Amino acid sequence: WQRGSLTNFDYLMYLNFAAGRSFNDLAQWPVFPWVLRNYVSATLDLNDPNNFRDLSKPVGALNPTRLEEFRKRFRDMPHDSFEGSVPPFLYGTHYSTPGYVMYWLVRAAPSHMLRLQNGRFDAPDRLFASVQEAWEGVLHSTTDVKELIPEFFMPGWDFLVNHRRLPLGVRQNGRSVDDVELPPWATGPRDFLAKHRAALESPAVSRQLHAWIDLIFGYKQ
Repeated sequence: WQRGSLTNFDYLMYLNFAAGRSFNDLAQWPVFPWVLRNYVSATLDLNDPNNFRDLSKPVGALNPTRLEEFRKRFRDMPHDSFEGSVPPFLYGTHYSTPGYVMYWLVRAAPSHMLRLQNGRFDAPDRLFASVQEAWEGVLHSTTDVKELIPEFFMPGWDFLVNHRRLPLGVRQNGRSVDDVELPPWATGPRDFLAKHRAALESPAVSRQLHAWIDLIFGYKQ
């Protein structure tokens, strides 16, 4: 991988499997990083470093304002240790959970979400409806620090298209939840996934991917 004879995608898949993650377990689904931060422009320049996420920081630390909120909450928590107490924590959730996996895959595997949600889909406003909105959520919400899954860098796009015509409901703004709204720089699901994969394999990501690997699989856990 360091010599460039193995792709970033293949190396990340190897690390996930070596860490015990599997496509057979929603609780240990392979985890991949958000690599871009530009989901609003009409074009995507993969030579512009400003279009890429800082991989040296966990998702919860990408927004300094929100990070300070996390730190304040941590400082305000009781730090006296006694049996049965909840230890102070910075993030109240994990970057990879069954709920997050099904958030991404509701269109591809609706039966799994129905099992998790007692026979119903999640509220329309909490469903995966827009790539840009999902990114804004991990930047600003105090309850959202999720990373991506391998499907964002693979050819199949059934998780982006509501080809089953699932009744996913209507959001409070009056818009129905149907196909995932893609960034303006993508002409369709195939183009989105191709450009996303190109971003993962770009020099900008290759130069700092080791830092994210340290956060998820290495000594900075």
